[in-house]
Amino acid sequence: MPSLIDIRRRIRSVRNMQQITRAMKMVSAAKLRRAQDRVIGSRPYGGMLRTMLSHVAAAVVRDERIAADPLLAERPEQRIELVLITADKGLAGPFNANAIRGAQRFIEEHPSARIELELIGRKGRDFFRKRKAAIVGEAVNQPAAPEYRQAVDIANHLTERFRREEIDAVYLLYNEFRSVMSQKVKVTRVLPVEMPAETEPMDYIFEQPPEQLLAALLPRYVEIEVFRALLESTAAEHAARMTAMESATSNAADMLDRLTLHMNRVRQASITKEIIEVVSGAAAAE
Repeated sequence: MPSLIDIRRRIRSVRNMQQITRAMKMVSAAKLRRAQDRVIGSRPYGGMLRTMLSHVAAAVVRDERIAADPLLAERPEQRIELVLITADKGLAGPFNANAIRGAQRFIEEHPSARIELELIGRKGRDFFRKRKAAIVGEAVNQPAAPEYRQAVDIANHLTERFRREEIDAVYLLYNEFRSVMSQKVKVTRVLPVEMPAETEPMDYIFEQPPEQLLAALLPRYVEIEVFRALLESTAAEHAARMTAMESATSNAADMLDRLTLHMNRVRQASITKEIIEVVSGAAAAE
């Protein structure tokens, strides 16, 4: 049975850990609010861009030059680049593990294709580096808030490889933010760009030929999709970490209650033993 000193030392250790987890929960809650605002603000922009893309595509749907755009080229998916977004740090519950499992499942679902990985985040990078996966790019030590410039760099790299026909398709895999308690792994194909369903052409007045406008919108669409994935993943990470730290703080409180009760029982047993020894000694002296 552990002594009172050992129990007190463990109580002190658990209490210190509880203070750390409570502080991490508060920090994640503050960061989540800002990340959530950015995610909610980006969704209408992405929706409007897709709507504009569909209207411009409807205006030039019969133009054969559009089908020749490199970013619309449909090829058999024999070489796929998967962009996996994870976190640089842990202590976020199943956030990183779910994304990594999603990537492994994606690879298993495409056994005949060569999968090349673009890894954003230290956790995903470390996992697949140890398993000697085909890694074509990596980015760690990400800023606290994703920057659009980073999304532009990633999108330019992807579009250039796709134009040179080094790859046949590009997919994004990340945790989508749904609520504080819910994050879902999402897989999205960004290249080749999937043209929206045909719609009735709107009465636009184009200052430049529609095919040129569409050619300018397609790279921007890829940039926005990458940026939205980074924002969604950041918000989901903070939500998962806040939930995990709240659970850890609650578990620490339960452990403190159990340790305190056990300490009181041990102390009571020790006092009772000493009283019995004193009484027995007094009785023997008589």
